[in-house]
Amino acid sequence: MDRERLNAALSEEFGGTDAERRAVARTARDLADSGKPSRDRGHALAVPGVIRHLSDAPDDSSLVDRWNWWMGALEAAYGGYDYFTVRFVEDDEEPGLRR
Repeated sequence: MDRERLNAALSEEFGGTDAERRAVARTARDLADSGKPSRDRGHALAVPGVIRHLSDAPDDSSLVDRWNWWMGALEAAYGGYDYFTVRFVEDDEEPGLRR
């Protein structure tokens, strides 16, 4: 999972802030590195698949909401995906974390 490529694709498809895209791309990389998608679904996590699944979320969803919506669906289907939800996004303008 190439985080830079995913970040660019997320920007093009869904917008969001730089911090939101970094958080989702970092979490997607962690998920890919875990090997869980390959074990559960029979194929590795790839940028086109991530974009396709996030596109299935409700239209008015933010980028982070789209990611968490998909993780919720995977949690319901396989279990063990709650760990990969995005809970905090680092604010670009001020140090620290925000909800």
